[in-house]
Amino acid sequence: MGTRFLPATKASPKEMLPIVDKPLIQYAVEEAIAAGITELIFITGRSKRAIPDHFDKSVELEAMLEAQGRTKLLEQLRSILPKHVSCIYIRQAEALGLGHAVLCAKPAVGNEPFAVILADDLIDANPPALKQMVEIYENKSSSVLGVEDVLPSETASYGIVDAQEIEENLLQLKSIVEKPEPEHAPSTLAVVGRYILTSGIFDCLQNLKPGRGGEIQLTDGIAALLQKEKVFAYRFKGKRYDCGSKLGYMKANVEFGLQHPEIGSEFAEYLHNIKSA
Repeated sequence: MGTRFLPATKASPKEMLPIVDKPLIQYAVEEAIAAGITELIFITGRSKRAIPDHFDKSVELEAMLEAQGRTKLLEQLRSILPKHVSCIYIRQAEALGLGHAVLCAKPAVGNEPFAVILADDLIDANPPALKQMVEIYENKSSSVLGVEDVLPSETASYGIVDAQEIEENLLQLKSIVEKPEPEHAPSTLAVVGRYILTSGIFDCLQNLKPGRGGEIQLTDGIAALLQKEKVFAYRFKGKRYDCGSKLGYMKANVEFGLQHPEIGSEFAEYLHNIKSA
């Protein structure tokens, strides 16, 4: 529902909040495409029509830019969604939890492995975080969770894993628990918004009872999957911005602004002048 960003998200989904000049959802799509994914499944709600509109062709806007000779901007607009990539939009009628949202994708995914990206976790990485995880999946043929260490005081905001390191930055899960208080957390290793899952997760989610918050939790589904097959955790190389929080969102805008080819140097000078004032 994007309640932390009200009133900005009253009529526009939080996934459409811009980081400099691109919405969060576009960064997620670009990361998926960079990982070799060509079929994108968007699980949306009734207030999120702006998302399919963003990835749809805008005939009038393109015609105007072409008539004005603004070819660079026209190319940027047309590259939002490459021609070899297809989109499927599935409506989640009720907000019943992340696990339920993933379950909504079952008719489109079938028996294939698939990735899950939560757009409000923006990760600046080279190669992109999901591409790093695809390489792990190709080697292990098992589900892979993107993880990072968090402060002990933050464990109640994440799914936390108990895992044994088997290679540098790669761990095999022993257990996973949803949002434990610090005194009950098995570690400080938190699952963030990147997953590669086998289709076995769907049966686990279908048989779940509502968990924390009365929702179908993906964490609980992964715990059930762990009883049937191996699951790995991967400490990705890169920096994550929690754009579901105001502070994380502002940090992302500042740091991506400093990297931006058009405004980066002038923005850096502006920030320097503010600091010196």
